Amino acid sequence: MEQAFLKINPADSVVVCLRAMKAGETVSDGDKEVKLLQDTPAGHKVLLTDKKEGEDIIKYGYPIGHATKDLKAGEWVNENNLKTNLAGTLEYTYNPVNEKLNIPVENRTFKGYVRKNGDVGVRNEIWIVPTVGCVNGIAEQLAKELETETRLDGIDAVHAWHHNYGCSQLSEDHEATRKVLRDIVLHPNAGAVLVLSLGCENNQPDDFMAMLGDYDKERIQLVVTQKVEGDESEYCMDILRKMYKICKEDKREDVPMSKLRVGLKCGGSDGFSGITANPLEGEFSDWLVAQGGTSILTEVPEMFGAETILMNRCENRQLFEQTVSLINNFKNYFLSHGEPVGENPSPGNKAGGISTLEDKALGCTQKCGRAPVSGVLEYGDRLEVSGLNLLSAPGNDLVAATALASAGCHLVLFSTGRGTPFGTFVPTMKISTNSDLYNRKKNWIDFNAGQLVDGGKTMKELLPEFIDKIIAVASGEPARNEVNGYSEISIFKNGVTL
Repeated sequence: MEQAFLKINPADSVVVCLRAMKAGETVSDGDKEVKLLQDTPAGHKVLLTDKKEGEDIIKYGYPIGHATKDLKAGEWVNENNLKTNLAGTLEYTYNPVNEKLNIPVENRTFKGYVRKNGDVGVRNEIWIVPTVGCVNGIAEQLAKELETETRLDGIDAVHAWHHNYGCSQLSEDHEATRKVLRDIVLHPNAGAVLVLSLGCENNQPDDFMAMLGDYDKERIQLVVTQKVEGDESEYCMDILRKMYKICKEDKREDVPMSKLRVGLKCGGSDGFSGITANPLEGEFSDWLVAQGGTSILTEVPEMFGAETILMNRCENRQLFEQTVSLINNFKNYFLSHGEPVGENPSPGNKAGGISTLEDKALGCTQKCGRAPVSGVLEYGDRLEVSGLNLLSAPGNDLVAATALASAGCHLVLFSTGRGTPFGTFVPTMKISTNSDLYNRKKNWIDFNAGQLVDGGKTMKELLPEFIDKIIAVASGEPARNEVNGYSEISIFKNGVTL
């Protein structure tokens, strides 16, 4: 018989409906039977015990907010009767938790491109990276011409990474743009990069190239279009043709899983996110870390309410303090704009069963499993240590996914309960939280985690399939966003535009 509801943690005061349930149906809590007082949609919460106004509601074993009025057992708990407990910044105490994962090393490999500096890519693409938005049109025209000319024989793709920045920005915004563009240029998924400049922008081309450090000057080249006599297009095409001849000779080879770097992201979440897709990503993250690989969790506002879980998994006090700053700095960002820190869930989140930011965060953070936190990165930073890392970036899907890729992730795992087609500048795999979404939008979805609730599969059974799928994509199988041609970047902006 199909399971109708799930109590996630023994301490919870709610269960989650795994299917739409009618008023009068019952859910059980041990020997206690609770009759539903309203029709309740799939993914939503039903209260197990009476709650007084102001009392906390518990899910995942933690408070997800408080009741805004007296509630009876059997009531549908949603944004209309549940309010966040989140407010301003907090002081935190380090209570380290070191859990042993005991995951065996399997010595598996993927097929990657080993670059001259020893870095590894999972794609062999040619990229055109504008230093300023003024040359976006030229960049896109060049990409189309090279793709038409080569028909992608021997390479995976040609992309121009359109953005609107590089000029008329100040201080932190300006540096953030420069860092993200630097990270893109140096990303190993690109076999070659043409850096395309106008010449008069704030992001001065020579200074920008100096940020790259010691780079392969045959595969990364700069063109300042204002300095090219006449039509710059043919001048650039000559360079791109030479790059293509080099890149098409690159071959995949077996690479240990310790070299793989994966970003963890969710968007268009629902009540199943913290039950299926996010825990599945978490199991993969732990497995990858055990193989010596790297995963990155971001979306800092979607850690609010679950941040102490991450803080206490930090390997040392310095990482704990960095994580505290990560959280409180983002809260101060909200407060500096006069915005509350707890009003994150979108209309789609609420319709899917997520009522408060704590509800969202406690599901969101499951994407990073149980491994210790080995590194903490500011926005625009590049990875320095393997293992689980935390990255400063907002929850916005495009901005966060771009930040994960620019930090060095080869691909992004993106769990979704509502569905989304987009992809960033690396393969962006969509994992559906429910089978209905998978069956309706197979053109968007790469893997169905909904099998955990309606397909009769256990996590132990599904995880190997998930690992195989990720290895296949890392080895060249296109993700759905690549098949559809949906790839773009978005850079975080905080300050003044001149």
